[in-house]
Amino acid sequence: QEGQGGEAQMKVKAQAKYVRESPYKVRRVLDLVRGLPVGEAETVLKFVNRGAAEPVVKVLKSAVANAEHNHSLDADDLFVAEAFADEGPTLKRFRPAARGRATRIRKRTSHITIVVANKEVN
Repeated sequence: QEGQGGEAQMKVKAQAKYVRESPYKVRRVLDLVRGLPVGEAETVLKFVNRGAAEPVVKVLKSAVANAEHNHSLDADDLFVAEAFADEGPTLKRFRPAARGRATRIRKRTSHITIVVANKEVN
């Protein structure tokens, strides 16, 4: 994507697949960091009291590392351009229920994707 008068905006992606956390729970964490500078996003995630924060931090750090190593971008100039969690395969388990029946337990998984981009220089 070419900016108005300057440098092209570079987008770099990182993804974690089959994370054993419900996409609904992961999305609540991702909503907190979407659009933030990377440093600020890491600080927010450090203090979020949710289990889904841990895999999200890992994906964010991976995206930053990809940007630095593969595209020679400066980590200080990056922000979270996109962050989303798609639904992965659901593990189906059964639990005993009353009267000799069984109820299905759905253990959901997520595919977490974070895209970081550098700020456009005009």
